[in-house]
Amino acid sequence: MTRSHAEDLPWTQQTSPKGKYSLARRALSIAAGGQKDTGTWGGGHPFDVEIQRLAPGKINFPFHAHSAQWEAYYILSGSGQMRTPKGKEAVKAGDYLVFPPDEAHQLINTSSEDLTFIVIADQPQADVIHYPDSGKWMAKPHKKSFEMQEVEYFKGEE
Repeated sequence: MTRSHAEDLPWTQQTSPKGKYSLARRALSIAAGGQKDTGTWGGGHPFDVEIQRLAPGKINFPFHAHSAQWEAYYILSGSGQMRTPKGKEAVKAGDYLVFPPDEAHQLINTSSEDLTFIVIADQPQADVIHYPDSGKWMAKPHKKSFEMQEVEYFKGEE
């Protein structure tokens, strides 16, 4: 057994350059010996668990959909909105939300209090994340972002 205690872990802050996206996180899985974006296939845990906190008016990440990864959110305190392809829906403490691969999502704190939640994500060996608003893509575990242009299959091959 490995063990970590949330209150013993520091909050680490992640903020976009202009501050639109910002969250604080406590990486429970990493504290218990896991590795970020590395599942059992690479010596890590089968899932990643974090406590995350959004300040009022902040958004967790750009609107995105994973091609392979499942994510589950459990709202601990506060309220806000979850954006999906169907629109924005109110969320509050006690809500449990599950996002299978290919379902875009984004969490927004629309309240005047912190929005705190647990995120559980499985650890597929590879994942491609699509950002519908910007048209970008990101490949994991490499964490390389790119824009795609469709080309003929054999272009450059012969």
